[in-house]
Amino acid sequence: MLDENCIFCKIIRGEIPSVTVFEDDHVKAFLDISQTTPGHTLLVPKDHIEDIFHLPAATAARLFSYVPMLANAIKAANSGIKGMNIINNNGEVAYQSVHHVHIHLIPRYSDQDDFNIHFGNHSDMYDTAALTKIALTIKENLQEAPHA
Repeated sequence: MLDENCIFCKIIRGEIPSVTVFEDDHVKAFLDISQTTPGHTLLVPKDHIEDIFHLPAATAARLFSYVPMLANAIKAANSGIKGMNIINNNGEVAYQSVHHVHIHLIPRYSDQDDFNIHFGNHSDMYDTAALTKIALTIKENLQEAPHA
């Protein structure tokens, strides 16, 4: 089901124009209007799902199964691509600006292409005991993994 106020749902319905890269009954892939780098593509499920925390496993399996096909097509379209960031942001603190689950495929041409991600190194703050405690807390909250 689509949300009447969601910009991606409006794109799926054709109410807002987009440049489609791929579409079938389940997903739509289109160029991001910002084009962080040339070829920056968004992949969205056709059902309105807010974020990864609401994404059913079967839908996730289907959605993510399109990523290699799209990544390879984007790379084949431009021999200058040297890598690709594949990003899914969830929640405003994680830079999710449209609350419809989506995957960014951002081609990388060089390390000077106006895009960066910073992973802070805080390894000096965590010894094995602290890491084990974090892992155990996560393990205690795991649900049985669904099989696609």
